Amino acid sequence: MSNAEIKAAIERDGFAIVPDVVVLDTVNSLISAIEAVREGQGVQQRGTASKANVYAIRNLLEVVPTVRELAQSAPVRALLKPILGPNYFAVRGILFDKIPQANWKVTWHQDLSIAVRERKEAEGFGPWPQKAGVLHVQPPVAILEGMLTLRLHLDDCTPENGPLQVIPGSHHYGRLDAQAIQCCRKNHPAVICPVPRGGALLMKPLLLHASSASQTPHHRRVIHLEFAAKTLPDGLAWHC
Repeated sequence: MSNAEIKAAIERDGFAIVPDVVVLDTVNSLISAIEAVREGQGVQQRGTASKANVYAIRNLLEVVPTVRELAQSAPVRALLKPILGPNYFAVRGILFDKIPQANWKVTWHQDLSIAVRERKEAEGFGPWPQKAGVLHVQPPVAILEGMLTLRLHLDDCTPENGPLQVIPGSHHYGRLDAQAIQCCRKNHPAVICPVPRGGALLMKPLLLHASSASQTPHHRRVIHLEFAAKTLPDGLAWHC
């Protein structure tokens, strides 16, 4: 897909699958850097005391400098600049891995929260939960509409290992409550999003998405990066 086609797909459908975003050497370097992280705030493990496996890292940009370098790299810039403009920046990074010890499904939802440095009362912001020691808040819809998520796959993501499912175009409907989500599911077919190793899924935070549990014992590692292009209002600051 050309940059124009990717941008058009994201505007129309809320997502686009782009293969071969990074080369396999980069994938292997990212895996090595992530595997070196065994503990710390935001690092979640499952398994025995002698063999615990990391299945999630919430503060990925802070914990793994190689991931921050990825967010600023030329391949990522080539994808994001035509969509967000030249002044975009990474605001949050998370690692997700579905392994036998932590093999979960995710129900239909939108990504409604952002990570911020501190609480400052501002119109349209709230509630204010803490996640892995970082303050989060739900901002006004306009802020979410200006963001873009890049999910880089470190393993082949197939229909068998818990790929993301999305409802194309659902990002146009704003913030949805449980009843609206159920109605949207009934009236619009879902699409499965397989992504090859080194490829990426670009998506809008307001796109309805879900995933099933993996049917295989293999890794399904995803680096989830969120980007914005504007500062927050009323003295609020992104946690980045």
